[in-house]
Amino acid sequence: MSTTDEIGTILATSQIFSELDDDARQALIAELRPVSFNSGQTIFSRGDEGRELYLVLSGTVRLSVLTAEGRELSFAHAAGGDIFGEIAMLDGSPRTADATAVKKTKAMSLSRAALDRVVDTSPALAHSIISFLCRRLREADMQLEGVALHRIEVRLARYLSSLAQQIDPDHEQDYVDVELGMSQGELALLLGASRPKVNGALTMFEDQGIIERVGGKLRCDLEELRAIAELE
Repeated sequence: MSTTDEIGTILATSQIFSELDDDARQALIAELRPVSFNSGQTIFSRGDEGRELYLVLSGTVRLSVLTAEGRELSFAHAAGGDIFGEIAMLDGSPRTADATAVKKTKAMSLSRAALDRVVDTSPALAHSIISFLCRRLREADMQLEGVALHRIEVRLARYLSSLAQQIDPDHEQDYVDVELGMSQGELALLLGASRPKVNGALTMFEDQGIIERVGGKLRCDLEELRAIAELE
């Protein structure tokens, strides 16, 4: 398991806890509990009682729902530094989705009671949580719009652009190497498309020079991607 310093570094860049001061961050670390999950393991299922949220240290977790026809729809992946399971933990209602470890995953869990104790000593954390949930809603709206209104090429370009944005937030580079960190099947679930359609879109991007495989990464032409993603 990661050392206290490593966990502190992850917390300092996490979406909820980045605004904590050093004392509050140390108080939070004392409340966290280590957990680990094997590849393919179900962490929780939709409808389960949710008593804790999770901060991912390493690995990947797929968040998804099953349709009435039994089709799995993936709407997010949680990787290092990401938080998941917060909705049910915060409102006390059942889990809204299934969470499955895509690969061996190490995480830290935080109970509602523990979070309340930290909020009591750091009121600013409550504002961070509200901002975080608002970002979640915006992301969900954008993803729903993408699946409902845009062809697979646009959805793929937007996803690759979002990965590149994390590496080059100020758009200073023309090309950025991104790592998918998932199979084409996983990517298809995330984009709400079939694997053949995702494969076809990736092949088209390669043929047009928009992406290039470099080792295990994709070198992306950001200008071309943003044009296809209709982000300009």
